[in-house]
Amino acid sequence: MSASAIYYIDSPLGKLLARFENELLEKLEFSETLGKNTSSVPVYVSIIEKQVKSYFEGKIQDFNIPYNLKGTNFQKTVWNKLLEIPYGKTISYGKLAALLGNPRKIRAVANAIGKNPLPIIIPCHRVVGKNGELTGYLGGLRRKKQLLELEGFKQLQLF
Repeated sequence: MSASAIYYIDSPLGKLLARFENELLEKLEFSETLGKNTSSVPVYVSIIEKQVKSYFEGKIQDFNIPYNLKGTNFQKTVWNKLLEIPYGKTISYGKLAALLGNPRKIRAVANAIGKNPLPIIIPCHRVVGKNGELTGYLGGLRRKKQLLELEGFKQLQLF
């Protein structure tokens, strides 16, 4: 029997809703609801809270947390490739599709990115349009811009 739980994590860009299954993070998304944790926070949530705080303070560039990705094989391939984009760098959707072996699959890559269950942790905010323009982000373009600025993004710095 699996145990699922939902907790809220504060960030400078708003509340994050964290969903867990058997203590593994399955979803982390910006939440427009002002949810509050109704019980004490377990250790596995505290670990994520600490890393999120450290990321926003500029103390860490990558996350080291246990998670479980649920998606198609193609989605997982795209999400794992996103983990290779260096902190403070960006990549275009087209270049990402090419790195995945098919430069014509830009829409499929974009759709997979749009279903990323762990934004920030799996850095989909580092994917930009072909000319470096900010396009689509689950948390909104304002947050995407703020995340890139946090990472030192000032101009197009393609990976």
